Amino acid sequence: QVQLVESGGGSVQAGGSLRLSCAASRLTYKIYCMAWFRQAPGKEREGVANIGGYGNTMYADSVKGRFTISRDNDKSTLFLQMNTLKSEDTAMYYCAAVRGPYCNGLRQDEYSYWGQGTQVTVSS
Repeated sequence: QVQLVESGGGSVQAGGSLRLSCAASRLTYKIYCMAWFRQAPGKEREGVANIGGYGNTMYADSVKGRFTISRDNDKSTLFLQMNTLKSEDTAMYYCAAVRGPYCNGLRQDEYSYWGQGTQVTVSS
């Protein structure tokens, strides 16, 4: 069974930065499309960004220019660099994966495997 373990969440003031990581195991990492989702209290889970096995990326409009998704295929690790954080970025952030290597989009039902999440809290 594929395992995804997120880390790097925490509390930060508005305007600050955080870097999330997701360690993947039990999969041939480089052929998987990887993504980050988030869910704020009382809201539906939404796609943040994805990255294909060859490095092609897609971002939600709300994070374009502030967040950067990347991956290290040798270490089977996914990253999300989050800069200029806003209070509305507060959410549980989840790593997700689907066999690819190309990604289709940022809908939840497109992804087969999920991590447990890491909390990001941005105070204004």
